[in-house]
Amino acid sequence: MIEEDLSIGDKFRLVADLGFDGIELDAPNDLPVAEVLAARDATGLAIPGVVNAAHWKTPLTDPDPAVREACVATTIEALRLAKAYGAETMLLVPGVVNDKTSYAAAYDRAVEGIDRLLPHAEEIGVSIALENVWNDFLLSPLEAAHLVDGFDSPRLGWYFDVGNVMRYGRPSDWIEALGSRIMRIDIKEYSLKRMNAEGPWKGFDVALGEGDIDWAQVNRSLAAIGYNGWVSVEVPGGNRQHLADIKARLDRIVSL
Repeated sequence: MIEEDLSIGDKFRLVADLGFDGIELDAPNDLPVAEVLAARDATGLAIPGVVNAAHWKTPLTDPDPAVREACVATTIEALRLAKAYGAETMLLVPGVVNDKTSYAAAYDRAVEGIDRLLPHAEEIGVSIALENVWNDFLLSPLEAAHLVDGFDSPRLGWYFDVGNVMRYGRPSDWIEALGSRIMRIDIKEYSLKRMNAEGPWKGFDVALGEGDIDWAQVNRSLAAIGYNGWVSVEVPGGNRQHLADIKARLDRIVSL
């Protein structure tokens, strides 16, 4: 999101100067680990989690066993890099339903893949946080909760994306159903008006606080389940001025 030509250290410093508390990185990546750790320590920013960088290109539910194997391998690599950063979670999209993968097949393969990954997560000491995205899979909060509960592992939970559910549900319903399974929160804005007039993806083309998400209700729902963890803002990035505006909007949202 930091669209300025800066070193790793200066990017961390920019984020810290704007008042953010942490930063998430894609993993695996080609960033020198020593530079990342030096930037973290110099600025005091936390790296609370990483985002799997390969789960779209090589989904855990692909019909090709070699692709699924590649996803497992890169996910284990991401878990290890997260541990090196001092992160607590790794975001994983659990699967994708499309013309090559049915819903039932995706569920079975996701269960198989997560079952293989959890021993590594437990050994490494980093949790797997599954995210709801537009993957035509796990479209119900009760189904999402059921998947997590099927493993009975403290190293598996949910990375709830507030904006992503607006297309087909209410954020408060998801928060209530997922409850303590929520490990992390992603926020972005969404406009139902723009979705209906211009198409689903256009719903995201609105600034934080200017769409149809009832952020006060989101805050009440999170308070009701006792959530007090990290909130990540996931919106189009930009230069320092743009990021400062994002921070100001974020502060307004969380204070409602």
